[in-house]
Amino acid sequence: MRETDLYPPIKAFLVNQGYEVKGEIGAADVVACRGDDPPVIVELKTGFSLTLIHQGIDRQAVTPHVYLAVPDGQGRRAYAALKANLKLARRLGLGVLTVRPDTGAVTVHCDPGPFQPRLLRKPKERLLREFAARRGDPAQGGATRDGLMTAYRQDALALAQHLAEHGACKGSHARDATGVTRATQIMRDNHYGWFERVRPGVYAVTHLGHAAAQQTKTPA
Repeated sequence: MRETDLYPPIKAFLVNQGYEVKGEIGAADVVACRGDDPPVIVELKTGFSLTLIHQGIDRQAVTPHVYLAVPDGQGRRAYAALKANLKLARRLGLGVLTVRPDTGAVTVHCDPGPFQPRLLRKPKERLLREFAARRGDPAQGGATRDGLMTAYRQDALALAQHLAEHGACKGSHARDATGVTRATQIMRDNHYGWFERVRPGVYAVTHLGHAAAQQTKTPA
């Protein structure tokens, strides 16, 4: 689908709302006017790109009513990409339209307007909880997520190091010795394969746990 293929359905969509529509007015792909309302500008592209975003931002110097129009992609990957681009467009105050290549149907995904962030309580609480539980600053910003030194991993390492040095013990003893309040749960869940239960309530370190304890020391 070419950019010029987007124009007829976008024009028909706006005309049906009472606008007079013309293409290629100045730097704008589509300009629509209706009475004393501020003009509507629509920028057309065959897909989302930084160029399209930049054009939309430039048109906001002329009118607050700026839309970005792209073909309506099908499939899970296209939907995920559209969802991510909608977040960006909303933050920039840009509207987003998509056009079905087969039918020419136009869908309004968001209208232009000031962005009002909606803070989500649970993600914020998880972030602050992990921040408070992390010992020191063991992970560099921008590092890969694989093997990231989380507070949970720090606690598991402290337990593995204790068991490697002192041998098998009860969860309550490991808790008191390391200060890891969830010691029994961590050893029971055995997320990293570092622990094994030798009898009810008593845990030892596995060969994987020994290796982890030798390679990494828990930050103070």
